Amino acid sequence: MAAEPMLVVVEDDDVFAKVLINNLAGAGFAATHFDGPETALSGVPALERTDLLILDWRLPGMTGVDLLEMLRKGGCKAPALLLTSHDDVFYEEAALEAGAIDFISKTRSFSVLRKRIELVLAGQRRDGVAPATVLQRGPLLIEPAIHQAKWRDKVVSLTLGEFRVTERLARANGDVSYRQLYDVLKGESFIAGSGSEGYRANVRTLVKRIRQKFCDVDQEFSAIVSVPGFGYRWREEAANGQA
Repeated sequence: MAAEPMLVVVEDDDVFAKVLINNLAGAGFAATHFDGPETALSGVPALERTDLLILDWRLPGMTGVDLLEMLRKGGCKAPALLLTSHDDVFYEEAALEAGAIDFISKTRSFSVLRKRIELVLAGQRRDGVAPATVLQRGPLLIEPAIHQAKWRDKVVSLTLGEFRVTERLARANGDVSYRQLYDVLKGESFIAGSGSEGYRANVRTLVKRIRQKFCDVDQEFSAIVSVPGFGYRWREEAANGQA
């Protein structure tokens, strides 16, 4: 039987924290609450294990991003979600660059947060099966434990879905179909868009966004190559392709 996921919530708003902890318990998650950075910095290393960090953006004396960086330096490799009332791309990019794997507004329903949590935990150690190993492929470094990608030693600010698609492409030895990439996001045979292959437009849009994020750190990036009518492949010395 799989061990119950262990979550850590760092939130200084006692009312919000109580509601969140109760919702997590109702969804079957065990959660430890710390009311600020100081208690988290001393308490997290003492825990037997941590499967996921849920950090408030605005904490006493520092941001959740600051806290995450300090926890990382202290050896904590657990994936992290940042909760915030700031719905702005600047804050999202700062969170992702610091090593968070997702950025979620507090205004979203708990069902949305629950789904994000489930997606994160699905990639962690479950039923005794070890998570995927770190991958180095040319200038690309994939770190599955924290869902982070680096290109030429620079962090690429990918969302969880973007990271999963990037990792799927990078680990493949050949072409990866639109369907295979969409399965990474939504699960096998999930239907989306109009028609039996409407998901292709979703994949093309996503890959276009991933390419742009890599180009933001390296204008010469060209490793994601289109395979017309089929999907994409990862190649270190690829010519620029279009989704």
